[in-house]
Amino acid sequence: MTIRSGGSPRAGRGAAGRPLVERQAESPAPNGSDMAVREAPSRQQARPVEPEWAGPPRESIPIRRNGRRRGSGGGLSGFLRFLLFTLVLAGIVLISLVTVLRPLISGAVVSWAADNPSALGIPFVADMVRQDLGDALTQPASSDPSQVEFVVQPGDTARSIADRLASQGLLRDSRAFVFTAIDRHLADQLEAGTFILRRNMTPNELVTSLLEVHDLAVEVGFREGLRLEQMTAKLETLPVKMDVRRFYELVKHPTPAILAAHPWLDLPKGASLEGFLAPATYRVLPDITPEELVNKMLDTFYEQVGKDRVDVPKARGMTFYQVVTLASLVEREAVVDQERPLIAGVYQNRLNRKIWPTGLLQADPTVLYGHDTLQLADLDFTRWTEFTFWAPFGGQLKDVAFPPSLQGYQTYQTPGLMPGPICTPSVASIDAALNPATKTGYLFFVAKGDGSNTHAFAKTYQEQLANQKKYQ
Repeated sequence: MTIRSGGSPRAGRGAAGRPLVERQAESPAPNGSDMAVREAPSRQQARPVEPEWAGPPRESIPIRRNGRRRGSGGGLSGFLRFLLFTLVLAGIVLISLVTVLRPLISGAVVSWAADNPSALGIPFVADMVRQDLGDALTQPASSDPSQVEFVVQPGDTARSIADRLASQGLLRDSRAFVFTAIDRHLADQLEAGTFILRRNMTPNELVTSLLEVHDLAVEVGFREGLRLEQMTAKLETLPVKMDVRRFYELVKHPTPAILAAHPWLDLPKGASLEGFLAPATYRVLPDITPEELVNKMLDTFYEQVGKDRVDVPKARGMTFYQVVTLASLVEREAVVDQERPLIAGVYQNRLNRKIWPTGLLQADPTVLYGHDTLQLADLDFTRWTEFTFWAPFGGQLKDVAFPPSLQGYQTYQTPGLMPGPICTPSVASIDAALNPATKTGYLFFVAKGDGSNTHAFAKTYQEQLANQKKYQ
């Protein structure tokens, strides 16, 4: 049979009478895929002739690669791309909203936290409150380093404490204390009591003082009848960080700044602060400075004594400095309060030349003061804590010789009131010096020595000798 080329129907059949193209379609594709293989059309044909079995048009037949159907926007990868786009878009919108609405959101959160302090435990709330507080969280409310007392009452909370701290000028913003207390997990570490604070403490330092350490204060107690050197020696034994030697220098030679701060303190030129450092128990911080303690003691003295006593009536015939000087002598002699005016009366009568012509006070404490002063001058400062003050010594007091600077305290030899106070008197002794009981006419007294801490008083020397024989 002659085989012809071309598109004749006869040429399209094989020996078995089946279409040739059909046999080609049944043959597997070279790459093993199931893609249908078609015979290339001849050049004379304007377009390919689709066989009857070819199925739907070519445009609708999906193309497969490596066994996967490729489509536009379909499949798992398309869904993932859509989801990623959605998330990115949502993030952009959220960021925009937070940026625009943050002030409003922050204000609401901060206000809520102010009413609900426990919310400060939530990180994003704490961040917003921290930002809102700004410098108030770290800066003190004042540059004034002065010390003040602050009382924590039973039942107080961190918030009630913070409100009082702010009202007393110790905090710029009460929330700073609450925030710091919660941030340091100390808000429930409250103890009632009286605490010593500085006005220039930061919120963190206030929390430390009130909630963590609870009480940093040191008690510095001075009783009546102490001289400056005794006070100085006691400071050496206390857990304070101050320069004690500097304290002594200040009280012996007060600076113009100290004198200016206490205009009521009218001292003779070159006088020390002997007699004017108030007896009291002072609760102070360990790092209190000498200037702070001196000013605090002078302030306390004025509070104890009051303006009415400082402004001595002219009829008394003495300055306030002289009144304190006489009161210091009464303080060293008297034990019971009811005898203070009587003892003051005895010495006031001895200053009256009409009653006591010599004008000599003949007071043992003044001689002991002068004697101790000489002994302390020869003793190293660090050994003052070992010294026994006001101790009797051998010999007659009336015969003790003093250098010119101390001669005024040798009242057995020098007439008149001694140059200045010999110790810090109590208010009771100051009252006695302001109103001495002179009308009794007493010029002598002697300790009874019977445990009553009282004295036997006499108007004449003969009565005094009788009392001495009786009680001594």
